[in-house]
Amino acid sequence: MALSFIGRIICARRNILITPCRSGYIVLLPEVPTDVPDDPLLKTQGIPEISSLSTEKCSSAVRKYALDFESAVWKIEDQLKENPTQNVFADVLDPLEKHGAPLDTTWGLVKTLYLTNKDLMPVRVYVNIHNKARQSRALKFSSEPIYTACKEASVNNDLTEEQKRVVGKYTLEGRLNGLGLDSARRLKLQQTLKQITQEKTKFKSKVEVATKNFQHKIEDHSIVRDFPEDVLRMMVSHSSQPNQGPWKVTLNTHVYSKFLEYCPDRDMRWNVWQAYTRRASKYADPNLENSTHLEELRYLRRYQASLLGFESFAAMSMETKMAGSVEKVKTMITSLLARARPTQDREIFELQEFAISRGFQGSIQLWDLPYWRRKQHTSLFGVSEDQIRKYFPLPRVLTGLFMLCEQLFGVHIQERKSLHMWHPDVQYFDILEPDTTQPVAGFYFDPYTREEKLNTYQDAGWMVALRGRSSLVNTTPLASLVFNFPRPYGGQPALLSFSELHLLFQKFGHALQHLLTRTSYMEVSGLSNVEWDAVEVCSNFMSHWLYDPSTIDLISAHVETGEPLPSSMLQQLCLAQRHMTGYELCRELYLASLDLELHSSKDFWLDLVRKLWPQYFAFPLDSKDSHPCSFTAIICEEWGAAYYCHLWARIVAADVFSTFLEAGLSNKEDLHMIGRR
Repeated sequence: MALSFIGRIICARRNILITPCRSGYIVLLPEVPTDVPDDPLLKTQGIPEISSLSTEKCSSAVRKYALDFESAVWKIEDQLKENPTQNVFADVLDPLEKHGAPLDTTWGLVKTLYLTNKDLMPVRVYVNIHNKARQSRALKFSSEPIYTACKEASVNNDLTEEQKRVVGKYTLEGRLNGLGLDSARRLKLQQTLKQITQEKTKFKSKVEVATKNFQHKIEDHSIVRDFPEDVLRMMVSHSSQPNQGPWKVTLNTHVYSKFLEYCPDRDMRWNVWQAYTRRASKYADPNLENSTHLEELRYLRRYQASLLGFESFAAMSMETKMAGSVEKVKTMITSLLARARPTQDREIFELQEFAISRGFQGSIQLWDLPYWRRKQHTSLFGVSEDQIRKYFPLPRVLTGLFMLCEQLFGVHIQERKSLHMWHPDVQYFDILEPDTTQPVAGFYFDPYTREEKLNTYQDAGWMVALRGRSSLVNTTPLASLVFNFPRPYGGQPALLSFSELHLLFQKFGHALQHLLTRTSYMEVSGLSNVEWDAVEVCSNFMSHWLYDPSTIDLISAHVETGEPLPSSMLQQLCLAQRHMTGYELCRELYLASLDLELHSSKDFWLDLVRKLWPQYFAFPLDSKDSHPCSFTAIICEEWGAAYYCHLWARIVAADVFSTFLEAGLSNKEDLHMIGRR
């Protein structure tokens, strides 16, 4: 008996292996775990039992839910081919939400385990699970029948605004995946996307190798005498002995940036700086040069955009942004640069004068800037990090942060202590509203550094969306917040620096956007389907409150006296916040502009750098500076033609905060009304 052509196609598509035998065919189904219960990670509708997670459970659960979801997509496709839908939500989108919810929750749990226990969830295992979940989740956006059904439903005037957003997401994602194109163009698009993935992998790999290849050993203790202890720990073989060298300087961003800030030897600073800016270029190891891959990726992205009917990759990127067009972004950049560049010029002049007064000879260059900037900052503001820390014990900060949320958003946050966590450090909090008896959301809080966590540097923090809000599945939002703050020591609670406060408020704002959503569909719940240039609005908005005296009174209490942070110290912190902001803004504007030009122009990347650099910087461009060859954020990650989003979100957040300022920060009633809105 011969297997039909269509049958062979279906089997290949669904990962089913057909092998001939004497009596016909043997069908080998894909591996499905047989020992997995219906809900392998338990209570996806309530509080998952994360304390019982293991690598095997996570892997089995993702495989099960991924297969269930894929099967649901294929079943819907078959139904649509037989009978066009009269109700796209009842027949298509509701079943997809129902079958996608367990996969999404499991995926979030896997990421939490990866961040909090790298021994239980090694990188290799996590990447395999992550890729499987992502591929399965994306299947619905590459389905022609589902795309067609949503496109037809998009003209239905009976849909609610929220339903239109759900349908719009499917049609937009489908269009960007090439659905609706003729078969020849779609095949070209698929081939192009495969080539892009391959080139991105090569680019990233060369940057990683180039970063690891450079090492500079320091044996003279006088060079590192002013280095913070946590930086020294990253530079020695045994972190328990930070003051016993030798110390190894690497191009890891966290080591590199701190090294430039604290190293007093100018020649040594230059050596490390030039190695960093020449990574993956012809001026370092020719075998690791990325210039060719960069240009190939730019060409492939242009071709991808043209196949989809866009003028450029940057224009295509704007389809998922609130800015809407490249021209609007460039107008924003030009407007900000007009103010930032004169400020930068003044800052560099003042920094030069300061350095000369301290015995420096010559002109300050980019490898000198971090060192003298830190020196000037200390001289101008004089508030040490150790002084600041004593006013911000973590328990007090959390209590004050929750009180601020109650004032602004009318929610009450309280700890639930009856749950088993994956570590004694971890806490769980419910979020309640005045008109509810049951929590409307919840989150895990894992604050302290541990050896088994993914990273141990203190400025690392993550918000993981474990579960979205869905009326159909009857789920409430759930998140995990993971940090690497210093542990309690010597009978005192953990004490936070001001930069750590910023991180906490930003990640908590990010979590609030996910947790306090009002939508009914998981597909547009919280952070889902939010324009990229609006994703960071809430996180930036929350950080503004750190410069409000009443908020500081809520979150500060000296660890010994209980006194709040003095107003004089807060004033110094406000002034310190504006130190070298002209230079920093010009730097961000340059990177955003370079990103747009790389993805909208055909000019060689080095010509673009030479054209843009003088517009944004007071420093000359080093002839061998090849920073685009290691700019992985826009080349390999998700920020291609989107780097400007960080700035755009900050502007929107400042605009939102200004609404509270206009109402008066002491006007609690109006603040509550605006916050609820």
